[in-house]
Amino acid sequence: MDSLGSLSVFVQVAETRSFTAAGRVLGVSSSAVGKSIARMEERLGVRLFHRSTRSITLTSEGALFLERSRRILAEVEAAERELTEAGATPRGKLRISVPQVRGLLMPVLSDFMRAYPDIELDVDFSDRMVDVIEEGFDAVIRTGKPEDSRLMARHLGHYQLVLVGTPAYFRQHGTPKEPQHLSEHACLRHKFCATGKLEPWPLRIAPGASEPFLRAPLVSTTIESLNHVVHEGLGIACLPDYMVNRAVGEGRLQRVLDDYLEHRGSFWMLWPSSRHASVKLRVFIDHMCAGLFPAGGVS
Repeated sequence: MDSLGSLSVFVQVAETRSFTAAGRVLGVSSSAVGKSIARMEERLGVRLFHRSTRSITLTSEGALFLERSRRILAEVEAAERELTEAGATPRGKLRISVPQVRGLLMPVLSDFMRAYPDIELDVDFSDRMVDVIEEGFDAVIRTGKPEDSRLMARHLGHYQLVLVGTPAYFRQHGTPKEPQHLSEHACLRHKFCATGKLEPWPLRIAPGASEPFLRAPLVSTTIESLNHVVHEGLGIACLPDYMVNRAVGEGRLQRVLDDYLEHRGSFWMLWPSSRHASVKLRVFIDHMCAGLFPAGGVS
């Protein structure tokens, strides 16, 4: 701990550029500060400061040592904070952003609220690409591989896009056996809100075959509205399997063209880069990771 005390003295001198000012902050005399720096320089075998009657400035070795010293002290402070928080009840506000898949997320968020009643959730339901740090979010859930080096990431699980319709729809209009048959059907399409572009269906087309024309009696910026309309028997929709698995298992929806679909997506939890997340954020991350895809994601 004496070494940590010496680091604290060194950092204070480097930041105040004064033995006197550093001593005032630390509650010791300027001579005690000077002796501590001298002992450190002797032990390290380098000069950390250029001294004159008017100023104190860092040497190049001192500047390098300052960067590492700050990191060490920050780690010690964070470790102490973790121990202090370990027995504390998670509390406070969490600002999060999640995709517009309420059917998947709301049951898990409701369970979290019951488990941690002292945590206040401020939830932004949006499919847009948010800037986690600039917009002040504690955590976000998004699809696709994260690429922002400023963020920590944790994989939540996999999903696939599948084509579904009701058995009654297929009895009336026929069941497509290959992608080209889709041109004879009502295709319920999703449109990206940010770009206005239609989301392509992940169809594997045989070499030399043409892309089917997809007639769309409904285009929507939310997949939940497509899920409602497809249950009404009004067409075929391309939806994530976690949204329709139960209906398929109960026979209310039927999957088609599985052999012609190529898709595998992922959900990720993202939060500002830090080795020592607050206790309220840690319990939120752990809860969502365990609750959304408890078996590691659907395949």
